[in-house]
Amino acid sequence: MADKIRLADVVVDCPDEEKLCAFYEGLLGWKRSELFGHPAVVSENGVMFAFVKDDFQYEPPVWPEAPGKPQKQLHFDFLVPDVAAAVEKAESLGAKKADAQYGGDNFTTMIDPAGHPFCLCKAN
Repeated sequence: MADKIRLADVVVDCPDEEKLCAFYEGLLGWKRSELFGHPAVVSENGVMFAFVKDDFQYEPPVWPEAPGKPQKQLHFDFLVPDVAAAVEKAESLGAKKADAQYGGDNFTTMIDPAGHPFCLCKAN
């Protein structure tokens, strides 16, 4: 049974699904798509991110984590050939560099427009 299970997609909660989809479409260059009526992007090899508006009061996670604050549950690491250029592109699309940085020259932690942290990592 386990050998028949495969990842279908990753659903990202957010306050504005169109805005966040446009951000990742621009950042990753993936094809615009739709999943169950929600905007999505899909890579050439079939990885899909779908964006769903949270029906409750959305609170973005805090980075770095802090007691009593919303915690991140996961984050994306994207391999890039040039971290500085990828940071510049992400910022032009609405991301911001996280205040706390731990990656040195290896990666930069960014915050997407919905407040989710993600890392732009130096590809080896």
